Amino acid sequence: MSKVNNVLMVSAEVVPFAKTGGLGDVVGSLPKALNEIGLNCKVVMPLYGNIAMKYKENMKYLGYIYIDMNWRHQYCGIFTLNYQGVDYYFVDNEYYYKKGLVYDDNDLEKYSFLCLACFEVAKYINFKVDILHIHDWHTGAVAALLNDVYCHDLFFANCKCVYTIHNLAYQGIYDKRFVLDYLPLDSRKYENTNSINLMALGIIYAHKVTTVSPTYAKEILTSEYGENLNGVLYNEQNKLVGILNGIDYDSYNCEKDEYIDFKYPKRRFVSGKRANKKALLHELSLNEDVNVPLIGIISRLASQKGMNLVNDVLQGLLAYQNVNVVLLGSGDKKLEYEFDMLAKRYHNKFKAILRFDNQMAHKIYASADLFLMPSAFEPCGLAQMICLQYGTLPLVRCCGGLKDSIEAFNEYTLTGNGFSFNNYNATDFYNTIMYALSVYNRKKLWNKAIRNGFKCDFSWKKSAMEYKKLYEEIK
Repeated sequence: MSKVNNVLMVSAEVVPFAKTGGLGDVVGSLPKALNEIGLNCKVVMPLYGNIAMKYKENMKYLGYIYIDMNWRHQYCGIFTLNYQGVDYYFVDNEYYYKKGLVYDDNDLEKYSFLCLACFEVAKYINFKVDILHIHDWHTGAVAALLNDVYCHDLFFANCKCVYTIHNLAYQGIYDKRFVLDYLPLDSRKYENTNSINLMALGIIYAHKVTTVSPTYAKEILTSEYGENLNGVLYNEQNKLVGILNGIDYDSYNCEKDEYIDFKYPKRRFVSGKRANKKALLHELSLNEDVNVPLIGIISRLASQKGMNLVNDVLQGLLAYQNVNVVLLGSGDKKLEYEFDMLAKRYHNKFKAILRFDNQMAHKIYASADLFLMPSAFEPCGLAQMICLQYGTLPLVRCCGGLKDSIEAFNEYTLTGNGFSFNNYNATDFYNTIMYALSVYNRKKLWNKAIRNGFKCDFSWKKSAMEYKKLYEEIK
């Protein structure tokens, strides 16, 4: 195994500075975990205009460089901030990042800038990179740039690249004329194509490719989940590894969560959850009977997340079952409209909060009894792991990271930490909900499943050790 010390991560989003999904959560947690096990991990990301002032005012300006994007000679300011023991480097260019939008119509150009900038920032701060760890399509070109251009720079002579796929559905496919206009890639490699897939560049040119769960690494080799890249992935499968994401136990902890109404130790989860549930039902003007099961849903409203299945089953669930349901999320406008109409019809049983609200999310985790995640596909998923920390049982479709983290409860062997179904259809989903509700009414069984969940370890330390081992295995 080779000795690895310096790791440079590059990402379009990082919590707490910018987030639209799970990518931000991962890159906001993994570097800290890597540093805690002895590596020296730093992060490069854009200086978005809407990063909170409490972070901006503590950043240190290091200086500026220029990034050559073929004929473009672009200013790049460099700011740094040490946050939770990790050094972050923010690349500043107001034309690309002042608006504060992580994704917009100029994604190709502004992330081409980021891909080139990460190399120049490493040289500017004299950080000799052992592992360049890049994330999702926005940084896929980094692997190709290392292969085509920067491998000839002695500063990067020993640098290896690891590419993590967070969601294969978003690939960054652009007309090759535009890509080659921004990036100094070897044009001879693209003579027989009209477009360039930036995620494919990461897969082909990285030394190792990871996904955010072991099952997803297997699924994406198939036509069902491969999003038309399964052929490329099959050819590169010898370097494909699945490592399950973790969660930050400091941020999600029922004993010290500042966002919830009542903190509670796990040994007293029955009374703790009951108190939070009562407070949330009152806040949302729902039926305040705490003995009625409360079902929680926190999700982007999209077909990938199975929200069409949720829409299909809610009508019957609310009409015929004694339940309360709270949904938090936004996305597909048609789904938003239908959930809103359903909430008005069943106003004392169903609340649809159609926005992102971090505090409300924590309250739902702490208050709900059952949490629904019927995803069509799920690279990893974090909510199902978070739920278990609050004594809330997830009900998931058996795919991707959901399969790797949730074991269906067996009332005979008393094993399992949630509920699951296999086939992506409303009937199986509804039947599994009904089974979960039957277990809810048998409190000894329900509480046993909760205690099983409390025993699970989804901290980042285990995942960080797996990444460290992966880094060291690269020849």
